[in-house]
Amino acid sequence: MDEQIESSAHLVLEDGSVFSGLSAGASAFGFGEVVFNTSMTGYQEILTDPSYAGQIVVMTYPLIGNYGVSADVVESAQIRAAGFVTREVCDEPSHWRSQGTLSGYLTDANVPYLTGIDTRALTRKLRAGGVLMGAIGVGESPLSTLARLRELPAYGNLDLVHQVTTSARYDWPAPREPLGRIVIVDTGLKFNIARALAARRYEAVVLPCDVDASDILAAGPDGVIFSPGPGDPRQLGRLVTAAGEIIGRVPVMGICLGHQVIGQVFGASTYKLKFGHHGGNHPVKDLESGAVHITTQNHGYAVDPAGLRDGAEISHVNLNDGTCEGLRHRDLPVLSIQYHAEAGPGPRDNEYLFDRFLALVEQGTR
Repeated sequence: MDEQIESSAHLVLEDGSVFSGLSAGASAFGFGEVVFNTSMTGYQEILTDPSYAGQIVVMTYPLIGNYGVSADVVESAQIRAAGFVTREVCDEPSHWRSQGTLSGYLTDANVPYLTGIDTRALTRKLRAGGVLMGAIGVGESPLSTLARLRELPAYGNLDLVHQVTTSARYDWPAPREPLGRIVIVDTGLKFNIARALAARRYEAVVLPCDVDASDILAAGPDGVIFSPGPGDPRQLGRLVTAAGEIIGRVPVMGICLGHQVIGQVFGASTYKLKFGHHGGNHPVKDLESGAVHITTQNHGYAVDPAGLRDGAEISHVNLNDGTCEGLRHRDLPVLSIQYHAEAGPGPRDNEYLFDRFLALVEQGTR
């Protein structure tokens, strides 16, 4: 169903700030950590990225929705973001793949969507003071929305991984006779990870987040990937233990939240960033090759490499703020990245990291 903007709405932040606009999606209450994303395109991939669970996403690019929506580009089975905010929405999209409007897509999914606000002012506020919890209210007063928000848990206290993980194992086949099998531990899997493996003739077995090392090894992996996902990585102690028990037995790769899991295995701690990295224009230097790549990122926590031990070292660095963007091991077949090599849309040159990982897998199967 495609619905035009009908009613007034507002975004209320935990400090009492109010941004008023118009409802372009479901007339539903939505709350979460408010983050901004600097991408110019890819709004549907952003909305369906499980890493955005528990977050209200603010797009800094002023006009969103101009190419509509398509079932071909989703990154998970449903919209994961708690809400969506833009300066202007286009309800007359023009694209040969378009199957409907963004407003209708969000309405059908019962996701609140606020448009017509000053997203520049909101972004500047979040950059200056850091991310805040917020709520989108439709058909109620800002004071009522604020009162409801203040009774709800903070982002870091939400168990978001269990909201987005698969409930049971499933397989993602390769299009031809597979060269090997990769187990993906799903803490918020983006479909493009499995697509990237399939394009390289590797089948994937996707397992829920609550698995232990024996469950992973029982699936017969030639390699293991710990996926991206939402929330505070310090809540994943069981998964850190499982990762520690399989490292050294099969090649391992961690992506985003998976990178933070790998970091904790090797003694690093994690910390919350002021406003996170969300967008498709983050420069990262690969310390092995010296190359600088523009990357797509979506994370609010980072690895503190100060405590790294047992042969683990930094492999990639963010050139904006110097944060750790990747790890490798001097002796064991393990690597991790904080950003998204599988990003779609976004820079494709970072897919070389899948080739680097699969080279470790091939060495292990010879």
